[in-house]
Amino acid sequence: MPLELLYKINLMSSKIKILQVIPKLGHGGAEIGCYDLAHYLAENGCSSFIATSGGELIKYIDRKKVKLIRLPLQSKNPILMLINSLILICIILIFNISIVHARSRAPAWSCLLATKITRRKFVTTFHGTYNFKSELKKYYNSVMLRSDVIIAGSNFIFSHINENYLKYLNLKKKFLVIFRGINTEYFNSNVIKQLEENKLISFWNIDKNKKLILLPGRLTSWKGQEMFIEAINLVNKEIDPETFNVVILGSDQGRKIYKQKLLRLVEQHRLTNQVKFIDNCKNMPVAYKISDLIVSSSIEPEAFGRVSVEVQSMEKPIIASNIGGSKETIINDKTGFLFEAGKPASLSKKIIEVLQLDETTLKSLGNEGRKNVIKKFNIEKMCFSTYLEYKKLIN
Repeated sequence: MPLELLYKINLMSSKIKILQVIPKLGHGGAEIGCYDLAHYLAENGCSSFIATSGGELIKYIDRKKVKLIRLPLQSKNPILMLINSLILICIILIFNISIVHARSRAPAWSCLLATKITRRKFVTTFHGTYNFKSELKKYYNSVMLRSDVIIAGSNFIFSHINENYLKYLNLKKKFLVIFRGINTEYFNSNVIKQLEENKLISFWNIDKNKKLILLPGRLTSWKGQEMFIEAINLVNKEIDPETFNVVILGSDQGRKIYKQKLLRLVEQHRLTNQVKFIDNCKNMPVAYKISDLIVSSSIEPEAFGRVSVEVQSMEKPIIASNIGGSKETIINDKTGFLFEAGKPASLSKKIIEVLQLDETTLKSLGNEGRKNVIKKFNIEKMCFSTYLEYKKLIN
């Protein structure tokens, strides 16, 4: 059947059909947001599609609700990007896609060409600051601003775009903030069973009679693990090291040299018996639940600060850098604590302060944190706000 005829037949369908395009469905914030939105759309009268190269989240997709299309979208090879464009054109026409929503730069270039040719609406979400040190990099990143609707994941990203990409912004295009959201029922301390806690404590081989400080996040220099280790060394000068343990949770993702550097720093400060490195955890709510304090030590701005939001939802104390998205997600001294980014002394001071808080204060902090997340950063709000923008775009 000719594509033109198929296109005319499909125009008869009034159902909104959304194709989200993302390089890989891993466990990052953008990927989880894509996954959650795809199922929300399917449950609210839309036809939902995801085009991706693969990833761990694929096995959790409900194939009765969401159609999955596998493409090499992680590639930055110009030839593959062009081939992806051609395939996306066919997908758009065959399934009569109403809106294409790109969540990363390389596939966004493929989507831009495909939506121009098929005359479909194009949405992008600017998830991070990206590398913008050169004009060539800025031009490459600017594809995220060439859509009909541009979504920033936080006020920090919104400001970042205005400050660094003004010449690429078309003021006639819609540009707005839709905060990322999390599943507050999944990140809920009340649904976790004691058996799950005991199992993880045993698996990590930690002493449950000692307090636990958790630093989650992939092992990369801008996440601030070196600075965090320096801060722990300072804490030990004020508090008995035998009273608490530390888990640095995250994969090195091939950064073997950086991990060795961290291990040497731990040895240098004689923290080997106190600090443990864990590669990954498939059940983060349990990891948060067994921890007494969670830290986000990034020395560069987080686009959103997902860990800070998840921890607040779990009613646990969070200490985060006073830069980027964390400044928006944490109400300082009410739902969590901020420290001066990159300063071990500032972080160590906050850690000591939180470890010495009484149960009543911790309970109040937890309650306020969960209320904050439910009000501003829940997944339903993110999905509904995005869905409304889709509706406005095609009406």
